[in-house]
This record gives sequence, C-alpha cells and structure tokens, in this order.
Amino acid sequence: MDLVTIILGLFVFMHIALAFTIVFLERKNPMSTWAWLLVFTFVPVGGIFLYFIFGRKLTGKKLFIWDNKSKLGVRKAVENQLQLLDEDSFPIPDHYQQHKDLFYLHLRNNDAILTQENEVEIFNDGEAKFDALIADIERAQHHIHIIYYIVRSDNLGWRIGRALMKKAQEGVTVRFLYDDMGSRRLSRKFISALKQSGVLVESFFPSLIPKINFKINYRNHRKLAIIDGQIGYIGGFNIGDEYLGENRKFGYWRDTHLRIVGESVTNMQTRFILDWNQASKNQILQYEPSYYEAIPRGDVGVQIVSSGPDSEWEQVKYGYIKMIMEAEEYVYIQTPYFIPDESLADVVKIAALSGIDVRIMIPNKPDHPFVYWATYSYIGNMLEAGAKVYIYQNGFLHAKTIVVDGKLASVGTANIDVRSFQLNFEVNAFLYSEKVAAELIEHFQKDMDNSYLLTFEAYQQRSLRIRFKESVARLISPIL
Repeated sequence: MDLVTIILGLFVFMHIALAFTIVFLERKNPMSTWAWLLVFTFVPVGGIFLYFIFGRKLTGKKLFIWDNKSKLGVRKAVENQLQLLDEDSFPIPDHYQQHKDLFYLHLRNNDAILTQENEVEIFNDGEAKFDALIADIERAQHHIHIIYYIVRSDNLGWRIGRALMKKAQEGVTVRFLYDDMGSRRLSRKFISALKQSGVLVESFFPSLIPKINFKINYRNHRKLAIIDGQIGYIGGFNIGDEYLGENRKFGYWRDTHLRIVGESVTNMQTRFILDWNQASKNQILQYEPSYYEAIPRGDVGVQIVSSGPDSEWEQVKYGYIKMIMEAEEYVYIQTPYFIPDESLADVVKIAALSGIDVRIMIPNKPDHPFVYWATYSYIGNMLEAGAKVYIYQNGFLHAKTIVVDGKLASVGTANIDVRSFQLNFEVNAFLYSEKVAAELIEHFQKDMDNSYLLTFEAYQQRSLRIRFKESVARLISPIL
C-alpha cells in the first residue's frame, strides 16, 4: 500500500468520523447539519479545516461571569418581577397589558428586567447619531463605556477617538471595546494613540496567532455606548465613514439607533461590564455604584435583551417570534438580511396567511453576496404567503427593527438570520410604547417612498442565473 493511498484513506476516515460527530453527537439543527455535510462532500479536503474554524460549538459555559449580579440586586429584582407577574399584580400600563407574556419571557429567559421610566430618541441618520454621541462624550463627567463590532480608523473613527482621548486626559475613565474580527482593519496607530492618552482598550476574542483566529465564527456584534451610567446608545450603526453615507458602493446608509435616558441604561451597563470582563485580562471592571446612576425619565417600557452562542436559548429570536405571534393587525420588519430559520419563517408565513398585514423591507444591494441571494430565496416564500416585500432604493438599508400593531417594537443589533440567532453576540431593546412604535412606523412609511413593491409575479420572472445563485446560497445559509 503506497503512501498516497494511506493519506487518502485517512482523509476519508476523518470525514466519516467528523460527519458522525456532527450528526449524532453535536446535535446541530438539521439545516446546519445538512449544510456542513454538503461542504464535506464538495470540499473534501478543506471541509475539515473549515469546520474546525467555523463549525464548532463555542465551549465554556462560564464565558460571562455573573457572580456579582446578586450584589447589584439583579437576581432579587428578577425574582420580584416574576412573582408579581405570577400573582397578576405587576403595575403594567393598560396600553401594553396584553404583552405581559413577552416581557415574562425575556425576564425568565434572559434576566431582562422591565424598566418603565425611559426616554427614547430615534436616529435614522448617521450624521445626527454621531453628532449626538460625540456631544454626550464631550459632556461626560465620570466614565464612558463603548463597544462596537466595526470600528474604522478613518475620519469618523479618529473624530470619535480624539473625543475619547480628550476626556481620558481630563480624568474621565474611558473604556473602549471592539470586536477583533469586525475591526480587523483598525490601525495599530489608532489603538496606540488611544492607549497613550489613557483610554483603556480591549478586543473581543483576539487572534492568538496573527491573522489566524479559531473563534472567527463567534463575533461580538453588539453596539453600545454608556455615558456616566445615565445615557445609553443601542442600535445598528457601527463606527466608520460608510455609516455617514460616504461609501460610493452603498451610498446613503439607512440605519436605526436609539439614545436612551432612563432606568434601562442600568441594564445596558451590566451588559457592557460582562463583555468587558470577558475580554479583559488585567483590567477587570467592578460593579461599582458609580456606574449605576441612571435617572428615571419618561414613560417608555424597555427590556434590554442579549443573546449569544454561549446561551442555551436563542433569546432575541424567541422575542421576535413572540412579537409576531401577538400581532392582530400588522407587522413591519426592516432587516438587511432575511434568512430566518424554520421556526421564524413559519410564524411570519402564518401571520401573513392569517390576514395580518406583514411588510418586510430589505436593501436592493448586497454587502455580503451569499447572504443577499439567500435573502431573496426566502423572500419568495413570504410573497407566496401574502406578505408585502419592499426593496429599499435610497442607498443601503441596515436597520434591524420590528414594529407590531403600533404598540410594540424592537430595535437593536440582531439581523433576521441564523448567524445573529446562534453565532453572534447580540443585544436588542424591546420597547413597549405607542409613541415609539408610531415614530418607527412613520420612518418605515417614509422609507416606502424610497422603495419599490416586489410582487410575486415579478419575483417569478427572475432569470435562471439568479435562481441558481439563490439555491446555492440557501443551501449554505445555515452556516453563513
């Protein structure tokens, strides 16, 4: 037996063993299982290496340490709210009494405390959002905590960087956390300048070997900024010039971001501290009272819900499904990617088939080609069920919003795709407010003026070439 035969035999054995492991031991969902088996079939050598980088489960159940939650009173607050809900004595305003099952779900499943005294400002434009954020940074007195998936060392990046460096030099504690994969092009000069000015900098899941990251598939996709424990930002904008509409490929960047003042900033702060302490080696952040000085303001109900591959449950996805299940009149969805798993796809189709006015808005151009074509493959099913699909024309749509019946909404970082539900670390604000919902609906309707309505008849007339792209992308969509 020659050496080549032995090597080929070893590869065949490894593929069979790996396939056995995936199907019978790791118990992945069937869609993901079949996708990986296809990869092994058509990429017989590289498939193994791809799997070890992109396919393995995230190990380590204690990725985020919650030891101090009892000190913060989080455990007690959760238990108290659950007890009041069980006793039907929780003080809930009449206009969202019918949605108490949703915040019970998040409370029990995610320790997402419901706060009811919040003031929410909505940003759809990058210039306005970053002007507000920089103004708040410049007014900071005690601390600034920032985490973004993508940070560029371009004009906007340096503008924010200089504001942070200035505050650090004034004695304000500044912590800056970025995702190592999303911000892989962030320059060393930028990071060095921050550190030399006194900014504390960490990266999430950094590469142990330059350019090689075995946790590349697990990305911290969250975007949060907390100033003095009183002001919080959450939503879809990253930090880079393209988010100001300065990229020729994408043009105007349409996104949705929230500025929140109120009790829910406390929960955003806890999320940041958990992420920071996971990433930090020598700069562990303690749960000090000075970080929790949120000022109750307004009357918007908010739950801050986070999810990630370290969790047994898909918290944000469950929230989306529950929201859509509660719809009686309409569901408005904006997302850059629409690649639902079977459970979410079914609930959207059931809503449309039941006469609910389901409207889905997606962009007309890809930032990731495979994801784009996979989106179009799933859109066909929605059209067939009776949903209305709008293709946004005025640049690139990156908003991640859902509005139900003018009473309930979600804005955050989670796209409607398997990656956001199972692989990325995400965070969303679930909002119980007719006022906020009405404003989001108004923005959606304005976006309809910059969109065209895709009909099922037009969809059926797409070319064979496009159908082929959709089919391939759909097959591998569970692992995109």
